[in-house]
Order: sequence, then structure tokens, then C-alpha cells
Amino acid sequence: MKAFVFPGQGSQYCGMAKDIYNAFPQAKAVMDKANDILGYSITDIMFDAPEEELRKTQYTQPAIFLHSIAVAELLGKEGVDMAAGHSLGEYTALCFAGAMSFEDAMKIVARRGELMQHAGTRNPGSMAAIIGMKDDVLDELLKEAGETGIVQAANFNSPGQIVISGEISAVKKAVELAPLKGARMAKELPVSGAFHSPLMKPAEEELKAALDAITIHDAAIPVCMNVTAEPVCKAADIRNNLVLQLTSPVRWTQSVETMIAGGVTLFSEIGPQKVLQGLIKRIDRNVTIQGIDNAEQIQQQLSL
Repeated sequence: MKAFVFPGQGSQYCGMAKDIYNAFPQAKAVMDKANDILGYSITDIMFDAPEEELRKTQYTQPAIFLHSIAVAELLGKEGVDMAAGHSLGEYTALCFAGAMSFEDAMKIVARRGELMQHAGTRNPGSMAAIIGMKDDVLDELLKEAGETGIVQAANFNSPGQIVISGEISAVKKAVELAPLKGARMAKELPVSGAFHSPLMKPAEEELKAALDAITIHDAAIPVCMNVTAEPVCKAADIRNNLVLQLTSPVRWTQSVETMIAGGVTLFSEIGPQKVLQGLIKRIDRNVTIQGIDNAEQIQQQLSL
């Protein structure tokens, strides 16, 4: 069995998808349509903008979604049994699985990016990677750091690699305490907000309103969703999980384990960079992993 997995924020790079735009008329049409939907040229930002511009959440999220879905549409659905995405990537997975139209997904992703950017300004927060710490010790760390403010696990990325999120003082305290509790590394991340934490609550109601305004269909293939780490097809469950996702942890390790238990032996990361490939390798070295990011890799796949 094969799964397509889609990356989230942090996988962007300057010049992303430019070669795909130039090589494939179908991809060019999709990207031009995105510019029309958004009312500005996201492709100009992807292809030519400086890194600091591309790193703004309101642009990063539509850029990664667009790169990934353009590749996925070129490859097609044949032989793909399951899908999943990391945070933002979940929207790409759902669009690919037919749960929402490209136009609606593009609008929602752009709106989500704006809302998260605004929530980060309204409730300043931070995130940090904690490497080499067991889950039970992490619970102790978060409890102790939580005495100075809100902090929680945000991403269960792979065994021993967890990202925490919350108020700046609490995240700094956790980073300070982590080496004393056995962590191999603890490092704050350059982000514009405390994603997947209660500090994103201001964005939740507005995202729910935006989701309520679009049609969500049952997915044609199961999508293993971040909040539950379980495969989901029903439209009502998809809608509910997308709202909860903003303030809930991304259970990526558990999602990959669920897909493997369901029979997936080949994971294809569709979109920019290799982040998910690295995480999946650390979760289970026995599965086959590949990445499809650029025009050359797409051509190789299409010629198989």
C-alpha cells in the first residue's frame, strides 16, 4: 500500500515550484488559477521574493499548499491508498483526497495563514524543539515550565523529537530546564506564533466560520488526521478535526504508525523539501520512503 504525505510550514524555499511551473502546462494553469483566487501573485513570492517575505505565515502556507497540490495533481490518484499531511499539509491531503475543491482549499489555507499570523501578533508566543527526551519526562518538563505560563506539546514529530508551543516565558523556561532533565538538545524555533497551542484560540472561531462557508465532502481515500492520528473519510469528522487542529498537538508519529499498521509500506512526500522523509525514517526504518519535489522527480515518476 502507498500513502502520499504532504509537508507543513517550514518546508518552503526561495524559487520553489518555479521549474514545475515552466515544465508542465497543467501545473502552470493550477498556479495561475491560485493567483486569481488569492487576488495577488503567490507565484511571484514563491519564485522570486526574498526569504523573509516567503517566511511570513500568510504567504508560507498558500505557497507550500500550492507547490504540493500542483505536484500531486500531476501524479494523480491511481495506486494511492491513504494520505496525510503535517499541520498545514493536512489541507493538501484533504484536497487531494477530494474532500474539498482546489478553490475552497486555496481560500481556506490563505485565510488560515492570515488568522494564525494575526493570532501570533495578538498573543505573542514561541515554539521550541526538544530532542532526545522521553514522553513521560516531557510531561514533567511541561508541568514545571507551565508554572510560568501556557506551554504544551505541539508536534509529536518522531520518537524523541517533540516541538513545544506556548507563552514566551514558559517556552524559554522549558528550553532552560530540558538539558537538566536529560534532553540532548532544546532550541527555540524562528516562528511567528505559538502554533498548535491555546494561544491560537482567537483564530479558531474565525477558521470555523470560514470552514462552515465551504462544502466539505467525504474523502475518496482515508486521510489520517493530526488530531486523532486515525484515518478519516466522513465530512463531519473532517470539519471538526480541522477546527481542533489549530490548538491541538500534531500527532505525526502516531499517524505514521497508524498508516503502517493499516498496511502502508511506501510513503511518498509530495511537495517541497525532505522534512517528512526524515521523520518517517526515524519512526520506522523498514518502510520505503521517497520524495517528489521538483520537475525532474515528477518526470521520473511519470515515466515509470
